[in-house]
Amino acid sequence: MTDNAQTIVDTALASAPPAELTPGKIYAFALPGGGFHKIDLTGPDHTGRVDRKTGTTTVRDAQSFLAYWDKHHDDNSEVYADSDRLTVTAVLDAHQADGARWAQHRLHLSLRETEAWKQWMRFNGELQAQEDFAEFLEDHLPELLEPSSADMLEIAQSFQAAQKVDFQSATRLSSGQRQFSYVETATTKAGQKGQLTVPETFTIGLVPFEGSEGYKLTARLRYRIGQNGLRLGYKLERPDEIRKTAFADVVKTIGEQIDTPVMNGTSA
Repeated sequence: MTDNAQTIVDTALASAPPAELTPGKIYAFALPGGGFHKIDLTGPDHTGRVDRKTGTTTVRDAQSFLAYWDKHHDDNSEVYADSDRLTVTAVLDAHQADGARWAQHRLHLSLRETEAWKQWMRFNGELQAQEDFAEFLEDHLPELLEPSSADMLEIAQSFQAAQKVDFQSATRLSSGQRQFSYVETATTKAGQKGQLTVPETFTIGLVPFEGSEGYKLTARLRYRIGQNGLRLGYKLERPDEIRKTAFADVVKTIGEQIDTPVMNGTSA
């Protein structure tokens, strides 16, 4: 086709009225050089409104999950709890029983551990120098329940004061406490003997996840007397079980507030 002929064709196509595919809604225009361009007057480019909701919103606690759920869910929305990943996911536009939907609008609860929980887990089972252990207790007085934080502070200060001593033995008392015997090594008190009494178990209160409830844990005193002096630490009883219980309670809180069953697993 010659250039003049092509020009005539392009001019004719450009002047041709649009084809009305859906009356008042969707039109198609022929393009010079071939092809078509479709205009959807009902689409977001012209109405300013998206045709459907998409994306994943991440929240950090059950109350935020419920607030978003109340605003966006419908009768076909689905909820999944994954105890391994500690997550709860809602597919807000899940497939219907009689047909498929997009499944692209999701709500994701990803729990985040508190700093106090991470600190107690960090030193769980680890022995520290007596001064470091005393400082750890002082830094975490708000979490110490039994004995009281005041009693534990006194114990910590006793260990800090007993720096220039030689610990020789540790005896378990009938009261369930551990008694440490030592000999002073400071010049003015060299040879003098003394004792420190410490509870063999103590109870702490921790909130595992931001926005969750608090739980009690039992910590058992650990120690070692060696060439480097006295080293102290603690061993928490079943912290993983407490963590699982805390997650289960979060799922329960959500399940009690919605009409949709919470399924165990992950969404497709």
